[in-house]
Amino acid sequence: MRGGPAVANTIMTSHQLAERIESLRNRMIKVATVKGFTSEESLAISRELDYLLNKYDLQQREQKLHKL
Repeated sequence: MRGGPAVANTIMTSHQLAERIESLRNRMIKVATVKGFTSEESLAISRELDYLLNKYDLQQREQKLHKL
């Protein structure tokens, strides 16, 4: 998963990323509650969530640098 999940490779605004992150968090909680935290589906959602959180953080840092 070098480039990250396919969905995450699209260009997204910070707002879109934040919405997707929140959606995935909610989905991961539901899946983990039913199937367990170590289920393959929970882990896949967790990996995508990690990728998006890192992407969001990078976007925020770049925006701050451009404001200087």
